[in-house]
Amino acid sequence: MCGFVGYINKEKDKTETIKKMADLIAHRGPDSEGYYTDKNIALGFRRLSIIDLKSGSQPIYNEDKSKVIIFNGEIYNFEELREELIEKGHTFTTKTDTEVILHGYEQWNENLLDRLRGMFAFVIYDKNTEELFGARDFYGIKPFYYAKMDNTLIFGSEIKSFLIHPHFKKELNTNMLEYYLTFQYSAGKETFFKNVYKLMPGHYMKYKNGKLEIKQYYEIKFEEDNTKTYEEWKTGIKERLQDSIKAHKISDVEVGSFLSSGVDSSFIAASSDVDKTFTVGFNNEKYSEIEYAKDLSEKINTKNINKIITKDEYFKNLPNILYYMDEPLADPSAIALYFVTKLASENVKVSLSGEGADEIFGGYNIYQEPLTASWYYKIPYPIRFVVGKIASIFPHKRGINFLIRRGKKLEDRFVGNAFIFNNKEIKKILKHKPQTKGFQTLTKPYYEKVKDKDDITKMQYIDFNFWLIGDILLKADKMSMANSLEVRVPFLDRPLIDYALGLPTEFKTDKFKTKKIFRDIASEVLEDKVSNKKKLGFPVPIREWMKEEDIYKQIKTLFTKDKTFFNTKKIIKLLDEHKSGKNDNSRKIWTIYVFLLWYEIFFGGAK
Repeated sequence: MCGFVGYINKEKDKTETIKKMADLIAHRGPDSEGYYTDKNIALGFRRLSIIDLKSGSQPIYNEDKSKVIIFNGEIYNFEELREELIEKGHTFTTKTDTEVILHGYEQWNENLLDRLRGMFAFVIYDKNTEELFGARDFYGIKPFYYAKMDNTLIFGSEIKSFLIHPHFKKELNTNMLEYYLTFQYSAGKETFFKNVYKLMPGHYMKYKNGKLEIKQYYEIKFEEDNTKTYEEWKTGIKERLQDSIKAHKISDVEVGSFLSSGVDSSFIAASSDVDKTFTVGFNNEKYSEIEYAKDLSEKINTKNINKIITKDEYFKNLPNILYYMDEPLADPSAIALYFVTKLASENVKVSLSGEGADEIFGGYNIYQEPLTASWYYKIPYPIRFVVGKIASIFPHKRGINFLIRRGKKLEDRFVGNAFIFNNKEIKKILKHKPQTKGFQTLTKPYYEKVKDKDDITKMQYIDFNFWLIGDILLKADKMSMANSLEVRVPFLDRPLIDYALGLPTEFKTDKFKTKKIFRDIASEVLEDKVSNKKKLGFPVPIREWMKEEDIYKQIKTLFTKDKTFFNTKKIIKLLDEHKSGKNDNSRKIWTIYVFLLWYEIFFGGAK
């Protein structure tokens, strides 16, 4: 796993600038560095050595050195592709997957992308044609950012490396703040930095003579296949899971595994034959999975290495973590993930993780809602809408929330696992008039693509295109790379997902169980109490901490200091209501607090 950065312009001497830019992402690759510069382009690379430790340094060139590549990721079928390319006459100087991508592009151009199995972000530069080709993997496992400013195209793994380029103009994208307040992360292709964009998953880019072209080459498509029995589906998924885990263990260094109390990481740890598992937790037993992890590790004959995170450690490291994140992410588990990746990096260079299982197999508890509340959905929508409007007047509690949520259409109430502020609430807490029409601007085109699907499939599709990319995979990459650790995600394997996209909804989720077919598979290697365990997420005790005087004051100080973005009285009211126990506003408070802290780090504080 690595990091890269580059830029294209006509600047004469690019050596000093590209070196400084690459130094800012040294955490992504502390083992070596490499550069290529000419009159047109500068490429910088930082390497974390995993495959071909001795001769795999980048940039890597083709036979006549007319093409050069920098690559972040892992290609798990590179050996088969290498053999095919050798048969076609290509000559290799390394045993790396990086060189396979380069020769593969020579042979198949952009059609190479559909042949790759793995996680990737890379650029290839053709010196003869002066064309740049860049691509990002199918699901967004690895990041890829770009910006065009003053006739300079900048691109790379992390935005922070852009900031010191002499042509970069650092401006806040206030539109993104409005979306963030709903999603809790930077959703869509824009970022918090004006004119900096994400190359979206399943997309590639070409740049030549100042012209940037971006195209989509892959898209998630759910198409139910009702020709197979439940047992046939189970056998097919089990085979592909086993094959994926085997492929994801290919490495020239030791591979470990994260382990929580959830079925996803438990299944991977139990099926992958790793020697070490890694777990973090908190002093409060309700928020700690360590005892469970120790117990399972003993049963599967692995060593569990664990750590208890203290409140002081959590908050002390938060500013540093937000720096590594590049953009604000108000998922409290991101900080816990930072600690578990740090723990793992002290013992191994690669760790397996369970991201993606919920999206593909229907694992989130909310996916059961259309089934468990089917009786209420039989009431005509206009009546439910009115009832929901009336219910919203009262304090939001469990029964009231039921009526409010079910008084809205799915498109207006579901953006993924986190829904922090609605459009009306955002108008109330912001000082400035909202510049966007609300979160629906982003989600509507995606809902249009699945308008003929059932509600569970619609939610899966939204999660794949928003929550998974913007939260789950972002924090996995940024937190692991902050600690120079490669994280691999066996559930997000192209052969497995392409197969599972045909899985009938009834085999994924029912009234009694989420991830139905996967839990059945997991029960063959795990005890029932594990394979049937209800999803918890990554529990973090911030709602309790916010009621404690020291953290309450810390947050209130920053809320009071802000004179730019938020209505001070409104946000302090949220904080006070939470402290007194009147309402659980913890997620709303945390979302605002994380943004203001991030803004201080990258923009010098609110004025």
